[in-house]
Amino acid sequence: MDRIKGVSLIVLGAAFWGATGPLAEILFSSTGMTVPFMLALRLIVAGILLLTFLLAMKKPIFLIWNSKVWARDLVIFSIIGMLGVQYSFNATIHESNAVFATLIQFLGPIFIVAYVSFNVRKWPPKSQVLGILGTLIGLFLLLTNASFTSLLVSKEALIWGFIEGITFAFYTLYPANLMKEWGVFIVVGWGMLIGGVLLCFSISIWKSNEWTMLADGTTLTIFALSILFGTLGFVFFLSSLKYISPILTSVLSSIEPLTAMILSIFLFQTTLAPWQLIGALIILVSVTWLSIAGEKTEKIKTE
Repeated sequence: MDRIKGVSLIVLGAAFWGATGPLAEILFSSTGMTVPFMLALRLIVAGILLLTFLLAMKKPIFLIWNSKVWARDLVIFSIIGMLGVQYSFNATIHESNAVFATLIQFLGPIFIVAYVSFNVRKWPPKSQVLGILGTLIGLFLLLTNASFTSLLVSKEALIWGFIEGITFAFYTLYPANLMKEWGVFIVVGWGMLIGGVLLCFSISIWKSNEWTMLADGTTLTIFALSILFGTLGFVFFLSSLKYISPILTSVLSSIEPLTAMILSIFLFQTTLAPWQLIGALIILVSVTWLSIAGEKTEKIKTE
């Protein structure tokens, strides 16, 4: 029963996360809303909702600020991790599309393997090297459709995509101790709120003329759905980890780009060429392989 519950949660979580990309693409393409404005509001609203929920559950959300060390780590995570990965993800959507932005985030595991290997001053195991090579081959096919003379996305999209991979790796690695000490939801709730507030002040959001866009009922509905789906996706994803293994979670997370692809085809008629589809499949298989190889390596170390 627990396994069914865990699988159901990760499937729902990945599907909701996958849907946030096309929703953001609609906002950027049909309304002209900018990434900073949309993201600042979305982070603040989501952060307030999550922290309010924790307060209602009588969780001590303010205790983390009593320690200078934990408070410093939380601020660093909020800026580089939370704001970094969210901004680069949405900027990649803005410069390309939701499908590409969702797939290129799977560069994150490569940067994680590279960091860990550098930290311990050892080459990664052969199994992980194979996973990295597979991911890079898949990325080449996704970017070029197997052509050595053309790039199917702009340089700006490629740059933001690589930043997305790096910040995703930081987002995954850096807050481990924070979340172990204070819990995932408290750290992420504050991370969203801090990142959103900083972005608001950096763009002087109160002077923006984009507020009028939210007066349109359709735009407001899409914006509200992006917040709801993003928050639910995160909650379901984390909740699934109580019931199923990280390996199974990694495999089922492939639903995220598939959801983005299906919605993009339906909403924008976005399609991938044959070699791009093969590249996307290779990326998903390689990242899953990396997760399995990393899990096995950890087991060997602890035995």
